[in-house]
Amino acid sequence: MDVKLNPSQDDLPLMANTSHMLVKHYVLDLDVEFENHVIEGTIVLFLESKNRLERGSSCSEKTFPFQSNNVHEFETPEPCHTSVRSTRTFSSKVEHNFAIYGTSGKDTSEKDGTHDNWEQASGTSGSECCSGTGNLGNQEFSLVLDCCDLSVLKVEEVDVAAVLGIEIFTKCPQFTVVPEELRNHIVHELVNMPADHWREQLNYFAQCSQAPGCGDLLFVVDPWSLQIRKTGVQTAADFPHAIRIWYRTNSEGRSVMWTTDQSGRPCVYTMGSPINNRALFPCQEPPVAMSTWQATVQAAASFVVLMSGENSAKPTQLPEGSLSWCYYVTMPMPASTLTIAVGSWAEMELEACSSCDQEVERCFSLVFVLPRCGSICSHMEYPCRFQNVSATTQDIIPHRVFAPVCIREICQKNLLQLIAPCLSAAHSVLGTHPFSRLDILIVPANFPSLGMARPNKEKTGHVTDSGASVIKHGLNPEKTFMQVHYLKGYFLLRFLAKSFGDETYFSFLRKFVHKFHGQLILSQDFLQMLLESIPEEKRFDLSVENIFQDWLESSGIPKPLNRERQTGTECALARQVDAEVAKWIRVNRRRRKRTRRVNEEVFAKLLPDQLVLLLERLLAQKTLHPRTLQSLQQIYLLPTQDAEVRHRWCELIVKHRYTAAYGQVESFLLEDQAMGIYLYGELMVSEDFQQQQLAHRCFTLTKEQMDRASAQVVAEMLF
Repeated sequence: MDVKLNPSQDDLPLMANTSHMLVKHYVLDLDVEFENHVIEGTIVLFLESKNRLERGSSCSEKTFPFQSNNVHEFETPEPCHTSVRSTRTFSSKVEHNFAIYGTSGKDTSEKDGTHDNWEQASGTSGSECCSGTGNLGNQEFSLVLDCCDLSVLKVEEVDVAAVLGIEIFTKCPQFTVVPEELRNHIVHELVNMPADHWREQLNYFAQCSQAPGCGDLLFVVDPWSLQIRKTGVQTAADFPHAIRIWYRTNSEGRSVMWTTDQSGRPCVYTMGSPINNRALFPCQEPPVAMSTWQATVQAAASFVVLMSGENSAKPTQLPEGSLSWCYYVTMPMPASTLTIAVGSWAEMELEACSSCDQEVERCFSLVFVLPRCGSICSHMEYPCRFQNVSATTQDIIPHRVFAPVCIREICQKNLLQLIAPCLSAAHSVLGTHPFSRLDILIVPANFPSLGMARPNKEKTGHVTDSGASVIKHGLNPEKTFMQVHYLKGYFLLRFLAKSFGDETYFSFLRKFVHKFHGQLILSQDFLQMLLESIPEEKRFDLSVENIFQDWLESSGIPKPLNRERQTGTECALARQVDAEVAKWIRVNRRRRKRTRRVNEEVFAKLLPDQLVLLLERLLAQKTLHPRTLQSLQQIYLLPTQDAEVRHRWCELIVKHRYTAAYGQVESFLLEDQAMGIYLYGELMVSEDFQQQQLAHRCFTLTKEQMDRASAQVVAEMLF
């Protein structure tokens, strides 16, 4: 794997050899242990080799004897709660007996708990064998998966042919009965089942994931990958297409956050780490590796397990007293989109007899008639909602809201009523909801994410023949807090809407979503389709090239925004803010002169976005009198505003050393940790002893709760 990393630039490697094999489906069977801050269990990967993907199925669809009338009901398939292992007992067993998997008779476990069985079984080093190409001549093929901060205990081939009833996949007349070929053929037929047989497919995936192993596979783990091979196998086509990996996460792993919620109760959740999910399970990280998944997660009875599945899972009681939760997705997506949150969450209750209640009931009872994916859709085949009249007219999808117990009442009162109108508004603008349901979780204050890493080949540097590449500066801890690309993206969309008119722009958005749903797209795709939908004489000389040059490839404020500012074309809301700023400047001047004419000014009521702009404009003032700041706080009730407003207010407090409100800065750093990172810098740059003490005190109280990147950035500011 010839991937060159530059540690000084914090490059993030993508090691998976997706050019040779793709994971089509993951089956996870996991146990969440809060005592040790560990998630452990198994993951079964169902794979397809590239040459087989290009050839397609060697058998006709008559391989599937299911009688189908194309009726697709969105219900949860019967979960399989039996397991091939007990997680806790297996871990100790492997640690005690693992030496038998190699030939040297020596324990090969590393300090981090990872067991490599590569070198002692083959007599060669991992670097000599893990080139991971599709056909190595005399070398053996290696499946390379992205992983980090994981302890891999064992890897084995799964005997899918041992599953009862699996013979329906082996009726191809051209097929030769060689065990290895038989197993791979079964997996190929299974992953290529028609979309309208999704329920049977999930059940077969579950049964195959429980099948016995039929031989241990050699593996080696390095800091960024898990490399797996089978002795004597030289091509991806001959490599086992169903493998089971026994592993556990690291308590310091960077994909999940172990912390406490607002009620002080333990919880764990995925938080959009720069490394995405590779410290949660071995996977193929490049977005081109689109896959489906199903998961069974076991946790103590006091916890609720939420995942980004398509079903609203209900727990099953296990004999030992814990609960088991099963989720699944039928829409292929990148592995980075899988999310999990486990905690003592309380579910909000919809108001009885509300119209939303009736809509949710109607949504759950929908019956979907699925035509095969054809001219309607351009994505790979899956049970697509865009092909169904009932789904396309469903403006409010089923939704649930969860929150820590201590804020349940306020969420019930202020948040729950907003969701149905928001869903309806999204449907009116963008059309069909791509997902059948929505779960909303109020996360703890230390949630750091501004979005998942989204690499694409045009920006990840050199891509090897195997599909491996690097994300430039992907591990730079400061990138998490850089909002420039989000802001410029927002203003670009706003500029396009203003240039072409709202009606034209929103009509295009709806068509764009319909055309590209279920697919990976780039900014170029969006801009190209937009410009093609606009008559040439109305494009204002815009092109994909000059939009990229002005908005995405140039630093600073884009030229169109500068021109808009210079012409003074501001909306009425911004002009109102300017008038209020002028009033405050007058008030501040009077107070410096010790006059008592404050009440002469009448201040307008401002919206939250206007308050943000007001405070930003006031930040440009060299000095503000303490009484001016006190009046600002009282008139706009600043301590009760949202986090965006309070963040700007805290900046004013720090800049003008308004000691009477230092407690508000401390509360912000403790309760809104993700947004308070830059305030630490402001406190330290001031070189004010009292402010620096405040920064150190807050960091001491919160550093154990912060994610690694946030803690590193703040530590560099403070020390």
